[in-house]
Amino acid sequence: MVYFVGAGCGAKDLITVRGMKLLGEADVIIYAGSLVNPELLEYAKENAEIHNSALMTLEEIIDVIKASEACGKTVVRLHTGEPSIYGAVREQMDELDKLNIAYESCPGVSACFGAASSLNLEYTLPDVSQTLIITRMEGKTKVPEGESIESLAAHHASMAIYLSTGLLKELSAHLIKGGYTADTPAALVYKATWDDEKSFICTVGTLEKTANENNITKTAVVLVGDVLTHTNYEKSKLYAADFSTEFREAKK
Repeated sequence: MVYFVGAGCGAKDLITVRGMKLLGEADVIIYAGSLVNPELLEYAKENAEIHNSALMTLEEIIDVIKASEACGKTVVRLHTGEPSIYGAVREQMDELDKLNIAYESCPGVSACFGAASSLNLEYTLPDVSQTLIITRMEGKTKVPEGESIESLAAHHASMAIYLSTGLLKELSAHLIKGGYTADTPAALVYKATWDDEKSFICTVGTLEKTANENNITKTAVVLVGDVLTHTNYEKSKLYAADFSTEFREAKK
């Protein structure tokens, strides 16, 4: 059996209880060594076989899984963050389908949520934004034409932009072209929830400057939107005294 496990975005104790349990039971662990906190391997049992997928091709990963399956071993494929977001898991699952190897997924905490916790941020403030867009700049991996930064920026929703730290000048230009002003609040969160995390509040127009001044070149998520200043929002109706819910009558 193969388990695709989300390691969370950094801190060792942000893996789920289920994910920690699966790590402890695994005979073989294939982890994303370039991104996953190595402290998570402390949850592995003493004799677990461990492979660093940063040094492996897709074919080599599948070969390890295939050999492990033939021996009746349990495999954990440990991905950074939440595997369903930029995790390249589908291509692995498709190969396992061809081999009739069973697998399950265990979710994890993605970087945008780790960043939100670090900034005590709510992405969905009433009357400011009720939508969170998770996206990336186009790089080696192409982005569908209808999902360009400009088209998404036109919504003026909260945005979490991954894998774009090396393209901040271009990112700012695309965001402004899409409709954000240069002084729209933004944040740059480097290695969210890791011990060496750094976070900076800036603006759309100063993203590149902020990164350069603080020597941030990778492993950061960019947040954009007026929710970052948490001002001029409406309070939730959920706890309003004059609002009835299924559990509580409005107080007159």
